[in-house]
Amino acid sequence: MSTGHIVISVVFVLLYLTFLFWYGGRGKPLSQAEVENLLTEMKHRAGKQAQTEESPILNQFRELTKNDDGREYYMVNLLKFRQKALYPKGSSWGDDPMAANDRYNRAIVPLLLKHGGHPVFASQVQGRFLHPAAAEDWDQVAMVRYRSRRDMLKMAVEIAGNGSDIHKWAALEKTQVFPVRPMLNLVFIRASVAILLAGITISVQWLLSGFKFF
Repeated sequence: MSTGHIVISVVFVLLYLTFLFWYGGRGKPLSQAEVENLLTEMKHRAGKQAQTEESPILNQFRELTKNDDGREYYMVNLLKFRQKALYPKGSSWGDDPMAANDRYNRAIVPLLLKHGGHPVFASQVQGRFLHPAAAEDWDQVAMVRYRSRRDMLKMAVEIAGNGSDIHKWAALEKTQVFPVRPMLNLVFIRASVAILLAGITISVQWLLSGFKFF
């Protein structure tokens, strides 16, 4: 193998190692002190630190972090949209709930990627099956991969600071969100990236093999 081929191979191996570092999924568990510090920062960024009564969402985050093992996990999101988006009075945003949801998604996806997360799938409900009379109705179902519960809390701190959650609550009539860990998972992100980079490496080496220094 020529020096040029070796250099290209090393570059793509380094790229894959960088990806693995970013993708993570095997971190240290959150401590209770770390949880409380992040929740305090969340309140501060949202401008609610002076409230005497704590927001219920903070207790939901505490519940999420119970028995944290520091590892990756997935969140299932069940979504029901309003007929018209409900923004605070005086808002310049329109009343289209799907447009409001799109605004939220545009704000949230960069933060997800920053913290090693990504959407796994998003789907539109196509009907009902085994649907008891008292069961909730949903419009969409989505699943998101998070690198860790720590990353989700850090992301929530940033959302509290930029105010993008206003679009989410304007769009949604109701939602249910819960964490899961797959018993069977056929979404092989790490292997897929390795195969992709290997294919690019071979292609680049083949394309450049005609140059003399290769």
